[in-house]
Order: sequence, then C-alpha cells, then structure tokens
Amino acid sequence: MSATAETSTPAPPRGLFDAAGLRAIETAAAAELGDSYALMRRAGEAAWRELLNHWTRAFHLLVVCGPGNNGGDGYVLATHALLSGRQATVVRLRDHAPRGELAQRAAAAYAAAGGSTLEFDGELPKADVIVDALFGIGLSRAPDAAATALIEAVNAHAAPVLALDVPSGVDADRGFAYPSAILAQRTLEFIAPKAGLVTGAALDHAGVLALTSLDLPQTLYHTPPVAELLRAEDLPRWLRPRRRDSHKGRNGRVLCIGGDHGHGGALLLCAQAALRSGAGLLDAATRPAHVAPMLARLPEAMPRAIEHADELHDAIDSASVIAIGPGLGQESWGKQLFERAIASAKPLLLDADALNLLAIDPRPLPADCILTPHPGEAARLLGSDSARVQADRFAAVRALVERYRCVVVLKGAGTLVAAHGRGVQVIGAGNPGMAVGGMGDVLSGVIAALRAQGLDAFDAACAGALLHSVAGDEAAREGGERGLLPSDLMPWLRRRANPVNGAR
Repeated sequence: MSATAETSTPAPPRGLFDAAGLRAIETAAAAELGDSYALMRRAGEAAWRELLNHWTRAFHLLVVCGPGNNGGDGYVLATHALLSGRQATVVRLRDHAPRGELAQRAAAAYAAAGGSTLEFDGELPKADVIVDALFGIGLSRAPDAAATALIEAVNAHAAPVLALDVPSGVDADRGFAYPSAILAQRTLEFIAPKAGLVTGAALDHAGVLALTSLDLPQTLYHTPPVAELLRAEDLPRWLRPRRRDSHKGRNGRVLCIGGDHGHGGALLLCAQAALRSGAGLLDAATRPAHVAPMLARLPEAMPRAIEHADELHDAIDSASVIAIGPGLGQESWGKQLFERAIASAKPLLLDADALNLLAIDPRPLPADCILTPHPGEAARLLGSDSARVQADRFAAVRALVERYRCVVVLKGAGTLVAAHGRGVQVIGAGNPGMAVGGMGDVLSGVIAALRAQGLDAFDAACAGALLHSVAGDEAAREGGERGLLPSDLMPWLRRRANPVNGAR
C-alpha cells in the first residue's frame, strides 16, 4: 500500500529525507532568510491554504499544538483562520506551553488576534476540522500518558484531521507508529518528503500526502536524501521499446524452480508472471505431478519433471537467470534443488522457502543475487522477529544487505529495495488488496524476467517491484481491493511492461 503523493508547490523530486537531513535544510534556510520565524510563518500559511483547499466550508477549527516548532506552525495557522473570520481554538496539554522563541512568537501573535487556548481535560469540543500540530519530526519516544489521551481523543472525534509535517505518534525516520498515533486524513509535509511516511505502519496514519517546499531554493538541499521514492511514471526508465529484430533468445530464458507436492500453483504463478513480464523462454522445474496441469494452464511454459537435483543440469546450463523458492518446501526434495541452484554460478533470485533454507544455513551469496523476503522471512534471515523488522524497515533492509552482500527486496506496504553502494528505493505503489497468498510468487517471476532481459540485479529488483505494484493498483482499480487475486495482475503486467503503448 502506498500513500498518495500530491504537490502543493514545486518540490524536490523523489528524494526522501530523515529528521537530521531536514534540520540541516531548515538551518540553511534560516540563514538564507535571515529570520527563522519567517520559515514558521511560511509553514503555517501553507498549512492554512491546504486546509482551505480541502475543507472549504470548515468554520470551527481545533488546532492541537505542542510546545515546539510544530506547535508554532499550528499557532500561525490558527491566526490565519481567525483573521479570515473563522473560529479557531488552540488545544494543548497543561505542560505544553510554547517553549522555544519561535513558538512563543507564534503563540503571542495568535493571542493578539483574539485567539483562545484550552487545556485538554479529556474531551474535545465539536469542530469541522482538527489540525494536528503536536509533535512533528521531533518525536523520538512514545507519547506519555497525557499525550496519549489527547491523541486518542483526536482519533475518536468525528472531524477529519490535517496533520502538519508528520502525524503525531509516527516516527518520521522509520515509518514506525507508536500504539497511540494520529490517524490523519491528510498530511502536509514541509520542505521535503519524509522517508518514514512512505513505508510500514505510517501509511495507515498519514492519509493523503501533500508537500510544500515553502518556496525554498534547491541550492539549500545540501544534505543528500536517505532514500528515493519510485512511482509508476518511472517505469520507462527501465522498460524501453524492443528492437524490431528481437527474438526470444534475446529476451532471456528464466528457470523457475519449485512446486513441491501440494504447491504447484506457486510455481505456476511465478512462471506466468515471468512470461507476462517479457521473458523470451520459460523453463519450470517441478514435481512430475504438476507438469500436465501447468501445460494445460500455461502452454507457453516448458515444465520439466524433476525428482532429483541431477536432472536440473540441462535447464540450469541454458538459463539466463534462476528463480527458486515458490512452493519449494523445506524437505529433502527442496533442499537438494536449493543447493544445486546456489552452486550454479547463474544469476539467482531467492524467494519463499529458498529464503527459509538460507536462514537455516546462511552462506555468502554472489553480489548479483536477489533476495525477496516478506517481514517474517526477513526476521528469520536476521535472527530477529517481524515486529523488530517492521519497527525500522530501513534498518532491516540495510542489515540484510550487509549480512548477505546482495540485492534485497523487503516486501510489504512501501516495499524497499537496497543493495551495497546503491541508495534505498521505496516503491510508491501497491495496495492492501495485494496482501494475499501468491503475490510474492508473481513478484519473483516479474523480477526474474526483467533480469533475464538484461537489467542488472538492482535495476531488475527496482523495476520489477514497481511493475508488480503498479499492476496491482491497476487491477484493484478495475475490480476493487478485496478479493484481488495474483492472477488478476497478469494482463496488467503486460500492459504496464509496455509503457509507451500500454500506459493510460
């Protein structure tokens, strides 16, 4: 799943920043403007415009302000609301009086405009819109009991919520949400996009993402971003039109290995996805019982009945890339095929039970190997647990790269792609309907096909994860998220793998 990104003003493209990077930009901006308060005034005014654009008839506003600069932004917004003739009331906790000079100036201007302030007593008055200006990017620990009560009251309120910069209770760097965190309908980010708002639990709290650069010049963005967001429009970067004299051999030969007894469908989905993503030839090594069903469903594939790893020799020898894991199992049959594939010196993609076998017996992997774990598999590969992986998905994907020294695709809401010496990429597409068995098998086929067509491992992983998510979004738009099946992606893989003549 991905939050929708909108741009209120021209903004830095794609780059995702952490709190340290944003503070460096803010410091440079304050020096450029000669007045730090000018930046706060811009932020509050931009937030006021955002509110007006989306809740034009809102008259009664509650602005929940914290003691820091995020609260100061809220005071500026509330002042604009008062001056426009609306009713705006600041709500704060008893110990959340403005502490810094900038927030104090903003609060004083609000009071001078006739603004009133309520100390939260457990209940919130009626309102048309609530503005969350409680914590911003400064949150580094779980909200205390008083803040938790205020956040839960906001979430229980009937009014929609506009969060300023970051929904309170969400970690702007990690995408982690504390047990009590604001559920916003919209979040207006200031200056630059936050890495932590486009992956993991944050996606359920941020709502629709919008961005205002506060009219800062690009020359102030000295700090490099910590990650890059990939969107559907990036697909042509990798998926270029084919040459007129193309032939099947030029488009690569994928070998899919898996499908132990009772799991033939996983390998079928992988094989079909590889063909729909442009593989020229497709071999499928599986149990003999699955050969006939695969031929009936996918006559374009070349299934091979395999009972022992020695029977893989010819298929491995002719393969451009091997995708192993879908339906592989962890019994003796799967183990021997896994060992044979690992020893092949061919470009590899490991998924599903291939990852579980690797976790049981870790070993060095070629740098161009691709791992595609979901959080549970990632936890096993790291000797951790899925809660820790989800608590900091960026740290987890970097730890996987460091441990296995290859390309890693950490699946989930806001899929991450990383490799040694390459920046982390976040897939800005996908939806909750894709949370169903078999979607990972499709992803494996897509990435393997793009790898076989000549992309290097990192680019194949990025393009494949993006294509897979975009196809999932198209399929969901067509028929809805609930009940979405992996096989529903197949026609959209073909269409979106041809962006010149297939994009909408």
